[in-house]
Amino acid sequence: MSIVQRQIVWGVGASLVFLLFISGSYMVVFPPENWIQLWDKELMGIPFLLFVTTAAIAIGIIFGVMTGYSWKKQIDALETSFDLFDENSKKDHSISNSLEEISGLAKKIKSLQIQLMEQTKLSQRLVNEQAENQEVRVQTIITQERNRLARELHDSVSQQLFAASMLLSAINETRPKSDNRETKQLELVEETIHQSQTEMRALLLHLRPAALNGKTLKEGIIELLSELLQKVTLDISWELEEFQLDKGMEDHLFRILQESVSNTLRHAKAKKLEVRLMKREAFIIMRIVDDGIGFNVEKRKAGSYGLQNMYERAAEIGGKLKIISLAQKGTRLEAKVPLLTNKER
Repeated sequence: MSIVQRQIVWGVGASLVFLLFISGSYMVVFPPENWIQLWDKELMGIPFLLFVTTAAIAIGIIFGVMTGYSWKKQIDALETSFDLFDENSKKDHSISNSLEEISGLAKKIKSLQIQLMEQTKLSQRLVNEQAENQEVRVQTIITQERNRLARELHDSVSQQLFAASMLLSAINETRPKSDNRETKQLELVEETIHQSQTEMRALLLHLRPAALNGKTLKEGIIELLSELLQKVTLDISWELEEFQLDKGMEDHLFRILQESVSNTLRHAKAKKLEVRLMKREAFIIMRIVDDGIGFNVEKRKAGSYGLQNMYERAAEIGGKLKIISLAQKGTRLEAKVPLLTNKER
């Protein structure tokens, strides 16, 4: 039975009880001379007793309907207020009612809703922080593992390649040149070892990239290229302009340079490498050019993590990366980044 139906039954019952009480009291105080007259008397063509009873029932029904719908409206408002527990519900379901019980309950629901929303926000913040911390931990582990691999490769494979290279160089210099075929084979082995050393240095640069560590971008580039110039048989030249950049922009450009140089050492088979850093109007331009064998940019871009990483780093600082590569003619990489003024930031 619904609240409206219950209120109608209660209203009709209360009206009949009230009618009986009033009628009984009246008849006790003013007893009628003839009880039959109460039935014979008519009002609006209806026997008086039937009219009074029907009127009482009608009044009870009307009262029950009014109070029933009033209660139903309040209960519906309370039920609707529970929708506030849903974080996506931004409506404020206020309950206007004079009953203290309903108003007090509504206030408690509202208070509980606010507490739950705060707890939801706190839970979401904790989840986000945990996800971020997890990502930081993963990146830390990856960095540590890359550094460990780089150290092991440098201490073992790289040193062994260096020893083998020195040994072959000594053999080629001291042995007689009587057997041209054997000499060519030894020279080929020596060249292969040199190429392996170059690729190993590029791999070490990729696994454990150098950091600026407080140096400017120009200083970091000079240090990196000077160190490579001593270790690889590659003609490296640079032309760098002096200007001030934000730390984040310097770091991203330096990482792009490292990745590009690593790719040149590993894949390009180049003899010359040129690096230019310049400021033109409101743009910073870093250009890296080699005379290697080139590659298909579109094919390599889809499957190369290194290339994709360079494109992403350029985009993160609002710039663009453009790579032009021709077979047997070399590769040209250009990172162009807008230099914002203090007002534009």
